[in-house]
Amino acid sequence: MGKPTGFIEFNREPPDRRDPRSRIHDYDEFYETWSEQAIQEQSGRCMDCAVPFCHTGCPLGNVIPEFNHQVYLGNWEKATEVLLSTNNFPEFTGRICPAPCEAACVLSINNDPVTIEYIEKEIAERGYENGWIKPQPPSERTGKKIAVVGSGPSGLA
Repeated sequence: MGKPTGFIEFNREPPDRRDPRSRIHDYDEFYETWSEQAIQEQSGRCMDCAVPFCHTGCPLGNVIPEFNHQVYLGNWEKATEVLLSTNNFPEFTGRICPAPCEAACVLSINNDPVTIEYIEKEIAERGYENGWIKPQPPSERTGKKIAVVGSGPSGLA
């Protein structure tokens, strides 16, 4: 997965935060945009773990090494497909999830973990920009009503 020596060659570098003085005037993203090279390096830090604990750390069971590998290769459409196979709302979870997958990352034992949350957000952004993520309304409506307890991703799904 990724670059076999990426976790040795590259340090964790999340995107830069925007200056608070400029953020108070708009509702734009909190973080600056990553360069292509930065995204590739960060996804390349994902190791070929024998047991990827990030899977178990993720409440959704996202197949994180697989989408990181596709991002590293530059296959954004495939990365989007892999992410959507387990996650209905990557645009939410890439922003608000506390990222327990990063805490479970094997690399975090003695180094900074892979920037999974930011990579997930970038996949979702590109998926929408390129039309790979499309609304999927139900094929038929039942007319029944339901109550949703909680406002997190599980309740919204």
